[in-house]
Amino acid sequence: MHRYKPNVTVACVIRSQDKYLMVEELIDGELKYNQPAGHLEANESLINACKREVREETGLTVEPESLIGIYQFQANSELAFLRFTYFCQLEQQLDTEPQDQAINRAVWLSITEIRTLKSQLRSPLVLQCIEDQLQGKQFSPEIVNCQFL
Repeated sequence: MHRYKPNVTVACVIRSQDKYLMVEELIDGELKYNQPAGHLEANESLINACKREVREETGLTVEPESLIGIYQFQANSELAFLRFTYFCQLEQQLDTEPQDQAINRAVWLSITEIRTLKSQLRSPLVLQCIEDQLQGKQFSPEIVNCQFL
């Protein structure tokens, strides 16, 4: 029997002065945009995975304030994701220095600019998470209990 095993990922919506920090990456020869995001590693809490991914993809050290939501996404018949998206508000737009070679650059974009990039977004979750944040969806990061790791 085939067991369903979605990939567990984390992402961070980072907002400052009405702009969002996005990462630009080349995937199969196409430019794609995403929040700083990636896969959960063994023995790692979700919040620590989020901090690590932000640091690797932007060079920034952040402290997520809230969990926007948990999203299920079926990319195709063979690939599924369970995405935990966190939120962080910064007072100013900080300079970035991606450490991950897969990231071309990190860039601050307005919601209008992100909406116009819709066909270049890595998945529909990228815009949905921002829209959910704008609608005030937020949960305490402590909703995820990691004491048994």
